Amino acid sequence: MRRFKPLTRRAAALAVAASISLGVAGSAFAQSGNPPIRIGMGMALSGGLAGFGKSALLAMQLSVDDINAKGGLLNRKVELVTYDDQSNPSTVPGIYAKLLDVDKVELVVSGYATNQIVAAMPTIMQKKRVFMTLFGLAANDSFKYDRYFQMQPNGPDAKFEFSKGFIDAAMSMEPKPKTIAIVGADAEFPSLAMEGARENAKKAGLRVVYDRTYPPNAIEFASIMRTIKSASPDVVFIASYPPDSAGMVRAAREVGLEAKLFGGGMIGLQSAAIKTQLGSMLNGIVYYDLYVPEPTMKFPGVEEFLTRYRKEADKSGVDPLGFYIAPLAYAEIQILAEAVAKTNSLDDAKLAEYIHKTTFQTIAGEIKFQERGEWAVPRLLYVQYQGITGNDINQFKETGKQVIVYPPAFKSGELKYPFSSAAR
Repeated sequence: MRRFKPLTRRAAALAVAASISLGVAGSAFAQSGNPPIRIGMGMALSGGLAGFGKSALLAMQLSVDDINAKGGLLNRKVELVTYDDQSNPSTVPGIYAKLLDVDKVELVVSGYATNQIVAAMPTIMQKKRVFMTLFGLAANDSFKYDRYFQMQPNGPDAKFEFSKGFIDAAMSMEPKPKTIAIVGADAEFPSLAMEGARENAKKAGLRVVYDRTYPPNAIEFASIMRTIKSASPDVVFIASYPPDSAGMVRAAREVGLEAKLFGGGMIGLQSAAIKTQLGSMLNGIVYYDLYVPEPTMKFPGVEEFLTRYRKEADKSGVDPLGFYIAPLAYAEIQILAEAVAKTNSLDDAKLAEYIHKTTFQTIAGEIKFQERGEWAVPRLLYVQYQGITGNDINQFKETGKQVIVYPPAFKSGELKYPFSSAAR
């Protein structure tokens, strides 16, 4: 494992992790003689999840910089200690053991994605640490750990909420669909997402005509898509990680998939790299997201944050849009910092108690956690790509290109269907 040490912003192009703004605040910290408060994590800085991992880490660093500019926490500077988990869950237990037993960091947060969070949980629980996590689907449902808090807005019934918006969008079509295909990788997140999709499909009266997983290391998807096409589903729900998501979209175009609705829990379609790779092939896809530049999502401070984020992203080669994960990653550090400041403590029991009882105002909107650490009120978005032309990244900053079709409170446009027509 490689440790990413604090660097100046100009030297952060590869590590991202690490600009520490010194200035006046840095001088004050130096004079106080107090050691820094260190927040430790594993994060995907290489491998298939690195695009999101680097984006999250940059956002966290900006949040830390803002905290330090205001005097830090408990009269101490805040620093991030980060190890590359290489997008590989098997590296995660060793990373957190080192952070807690060797580095002895004061606080920990998770890396990105369900598989990484689940891999860290036994170590975190053994040490009884507060664990703020980034985007784990129902990761605490089996552990039931009372110091776990989730930054993905899944709501109390995460496994079912994750596909609910997609199924609801499908059932808004006329004539109503009758059949569904469900497919995903054989891994923790896709398995949970598919389980929820089956239940939601059953409640909606959809008959499942295809339900299979594929190996997590699959690189060929056309054969899968041909089999799905032969089953003639009205709706296709996919649960996939970034490389698979891009492969599935290309395969659907290649085989000429004819469905009324196509998409689902496709991680990766939110990233700038995949948006620009696929370009107009994205049109018509309905996928889950967490933030898009629609008029219904203008939370206080988020646009100013994205302006700052993009300036730093340009310097360091990170996702230049910052929509999907960055606002929530920034808000995660906001929440943790508020808990430390308000309790005047680093005691995990006190921090957990404060986080459980508090409604937080963040750049990602209002956040309140329920007893399992999920959001008390879900806010997963289902978004449809519309009117994408070519591969220019700037179009994805415009309104009307990523139209929110669910939930009703954030809806910004109308669903276009069937997929074969909306794709044009």
